[in-house]
Amino acid sequence: MLDVGLPARESFRSWALGVFFVMKRKRIIVMGFMGSMPIAGVIWQHIHYIVGLQRLRHAVYYIEDSARLPYNPETFEGNDDFVYAALVLDRLSREFGFENRWAFCARYLPGNPTSGLSLKKIRQLYREADAILNICGAQAFNDDLLVSDRILYIESDPGVEQIKIDKGVRSTIEYLGRHRALFTFGENIGTKSFPVPTHRFKWLPTRQPVVTDFWKTKRSLPRAAVFTSVANWSTSGLKDISWRGKRYLWSKSREFLRFISAPGKAGETFELATNIGDIKMRRRFERNGWRLGCPLRMSVDYWLYRDYIQRSKGEFTVAKDQYIRLNTGWFSDRSACYLAAGRPVITQETGFTKLYGGRAGLLSFRSLGEIVDAAKAINSDYKKHSRAAYDLACEFFESEKVLKSILDRAGI
Repeated sequence: MLDVGLPARESFRSWALGVFFVMKRKRIIVMGFMGSMPIAGVIWQHIHYIVGLQRLRHAVYYIEDSARLPYNPETFEGNDDFVYAALVLDRLSREFGFENRWAFCARYLPGNPTSGLSLKKIRQLYREADAILNICGAQAFNDDLLVSDRILYIESDPGVEQIKIDKGVRSTIEYLGRHRALFTFGENIGTKSFPVPTHRFKWLPTRQPVVTDFWKTKRSLPRAAVFTSVANWSTSGLKDISWRGKRYLWSKSREFLRFISAPGKAGETFELATNIGDIKMRRRFERNGWRLGCPLRMSVDYWLYRDYIQRSKGEFTVAKDQYIRLNTGWFSDRSACYLAAGRPVITQETGFTKLYGGRAGLLSFRSLGEIVDAAKAINSDYKKHSRAAYDLACEFFESEKVLKSILDRAGI
């Protein structure tokens, strides 16, 4: 489990701790893809890192420096025009306090043009930063970035890279080896619970940081509230991988189909905001008690995404095949937001319950019967499960705790 640090015990200690952080203030770069892929879930994932590090009194910069073409979720197109990405990052910087500390560098264009900070400033930051967080391992290396020996790999999708290492994929081994430390949401990786050998690589367990007060709500639960979730329907092929004669899938669609009868069995309406294009498949879900919503508006409006979670009774969701069968101990960043909103979560077991959850507020399942039992338990004392959900978020996902642990263990 994470070393979450010791809380201040009285006002003077709180003051002294604050002074300590000011004295130890670091210059930290968060690198990711919320400008080039500006959909709500991705945006919140990155914002929690930025704001959490700010609350630890660090000077935080956000940089995207990639040859990847940016995507515009309003036109559904990806092209070399990064105006939309720059507008998104500028708006986010003003909303979340990193004005004049962001940059988008288009490595795919001659001269590497930028928006926000200049390329000269970006290079200076790479040289001087105390830490560079490579969120989701999405940042490719370039000669400018490689001047730093303080790049931390933050893996959100465990399983694929570990299998590539075991298969001897040279590009993966070299890429990961250039990082100062490797962190993963797969909290079982490197333990006897995880079947893939890790070889010479040391994986440090972490989880999604969440700024809990962004999600906490005092609004009463609407009487019509139901269990909800948001998901891409079919992403198989993107990160599917074979290992020792078996194929491990990255898509959630197969798992949702395995439990398609869950609403009827549990006597609940389950709502899924997803992009199922097949009319016959949509009708099949609807016949089994599902309510299907369109995720497009939420994907563009990150505040609407938050409101959707806060207005939900809780979350019912599944996990990706890879996370389940490899027993990774992975947990969803979106589910952590539900917990922070005081919304109980029913989710598929990946091995995380040996660390947290499994009781009030966060219930896991492997079978249809366990889904039914979980829904009944939450309905029998919703207030208890709501309080427990929020308490779990504060104890295990609070951004300052998670991020302090990352920096401490990386020797930053």
